[in-house]
Amino acid sequence: MTIRVLVVDDSAFFRRAIKSMLESDPTIQVVGMAGNGQEGVEQALALKPDIVTMDIEMPVMDGISALRRIMARSPRPVLMFSSLTQDGARATLDALDAGAADFLPKQFEEIARDRTEVGRVLCQRIKTLARRAPHAPTPAAHVPVAPVRRAPTAAPARPGVSVRDCSLVLIGTSTGGPVALQRVLTALPGSFSRPLVLIQHMPAAFTPTFAERLNGLCAIEIREAQDQDMLRPGLALLAPGGKQLQIEGHAGALRVRVSESPPELNYKPSVDITFTSAERANPGKNLGVVLTGMGADGREGARLMKRNGSVVWSQDQASCTVYGMPAAVADAGLSDRVLTLADVGPELARGF
Repeated sequence: MTIRVLVVDDSAFFRRAIKSMLESDPTIQVVGMAGNGQEGVEQALALKPDIVTMDIEMPVMDGISALRRIMARSPRPVLMFSSLTQDGARATLDALDAGAADFLPKQFEEIARDRTEVGRVLCQRIKTLARRAPHAPTPAAHVPVAPVRRAPTAAPARPGVSVRDCSLVLIGTSTGGPVALQRVLTALPGSFSRPLVLIQHMPAAFTPTFAERLNGLCAIEIREAQDQDMLRPGLALLAPGGKQLQIEGHAGALRVRVSESPPELNYKPSVDITFTSAERANPGKNLGVVLTGMGADGREGARLMKRNGSVVWSQDQASCTVYGMPAAVADAGLSDRVLTLADVGPELARGF
């Protein structure tokens, strides 16, 4: 089974580099390369690739305009390449709003320390998006598609424990998370009576812009967390990219500690680290929500939550961009509820 990829970038050097890394995997074939957005749209319609990689800044037609045309005429997963600047962050978030499945930084050193590892990450990202192919109305016959799983049985909460007993809401997510968080948080009223902590796998250059964007869209206050910020009702703190966020203090006086991340940790920030710290500071009084994302970050933190009597929700497969993190939690029997994305925000608003 071969995954067919179209590479769109105005740099011939970058196109060749991406092609070389992708075709190091025998299951991936680069079927076309385009030097601007207009050519990218034309080749996407003619070649019908399984995945498109797309630069943002290009002549003739920029990547976001090309993305919108592809999604309108021939939807398929698009992986954006972005610069790690404030303008790059805004453009990447615009691309995700327009339907991009995921993004990677154009600066390879931000992905991994050596080119071999960069290629491995890139190929894994392409294969994950191809398996899910969430945007395509009908997947191409030759692309391996993950079978739809039956929703696992939710783990029972301790007797007497309910969402209303929870004094802190923590939401962890990765691939597909920016759009998912926007949908969840815009459903919350300004009078929302609990503090929230948001853990999104995202580069350090992006989280200030993402928090600013969310704050402008939502009724609650949202900002990037700073060390020693106090948690209070109606405030959502976003974990800074590239660092770790932990919860400290005690019930009624919880605060965040933001620290440098050990280099050996894959996720910066890590859902597991934040969930685990919340249980130590506020045992049995937390609601952990795990949304779309690759990998299993959040599962071990959710396990400790369940052990202490806190509540865990996870997103269902059908509404996920990538059913990885929520699957890890649900398959382990840790989810009290498995919810579609459209229901998470309203259920939070109703629960509190």
